[in-house]
Amino acid sequence: MKIITTKIPDVLIIEPQVFQDNRGYFVETYNQAKFEANGLKYNFVQDNQSFSQYGTIRGLHFQTGEYAQAKLVRAMQGTVLDVAVDLRENSPTKGQYVAIELSDTNFRQLLIPRGFAHGFAVISETAIFSYKCDNIYHKDSEAGILYSDTELQINWQIPSGQQIISDKDQTWPKLQEYLQKI
Repeated sequence: MKIITTKIPDVLIIEPQVFQDNRGYFVETYNQAKFEANGLKYNFVQDNQSFSQYGTIRGLHFQTGEYAQAKLVRAMQGTVLDVAVDLRENSPTKGQYVAIELSDTNFRQLLIPRGFAHGFAVISETAIFSYKCDNIYHKDSEAGILYSDTELQINWQIPSGQQIISDKDQTWPKLQEYLQKI
C-alpha cells in the first residue's frame, strides 16, 4: 500500500498493490492492520455504494457534530473526479479543496478525514462508487455546500448543459453562507 499526500496533508491518496496476470487482477482494497501500521486509525462502520451515469455530480455532502464522518472512497467501475473541501474550524487550508481522479484502472482511493465536504462527478459513461464511513448516517446531521459555488471554482469536468444534479444538491448554501452560520 502506497500513501500519497495531497495539497491538504490530511487528505490522502491510497494506492493499493495490484497483482495482475492473464486471468485479471487481485487487489486488497482495505486492510485495517496495514492502515494502523501507517498511523491511520479508523473504525469503519458503514459501507455505501452508488451507481451513476455520465454527468452526475453528487455533493458536496457532509455530516455535522457527533455524526461527522471520515470516508475512504473509490471507483469500483468507471472514472470519477472526487472532491474534498476542508471545512475544519482552525485549519490552515480551510475553504480549499483537493480534486483527484479515481478509476477502476488506477485503483486509487481517497481517505477524507472528518471535517470535509465531499462530492464526486462521473466522467465516464457510468460509475459504481463505493465508500467506507467511520460513523453511521444520521439524517438530521446531514449538510452540504453548493457544488457550483464560484468561490470554490471547482472544475467538475462536466459541461454545464450535461450536469445531472439532484434538487437537494442545488439548494445547499455557498461555502461562506455555511461558514457564517456555524
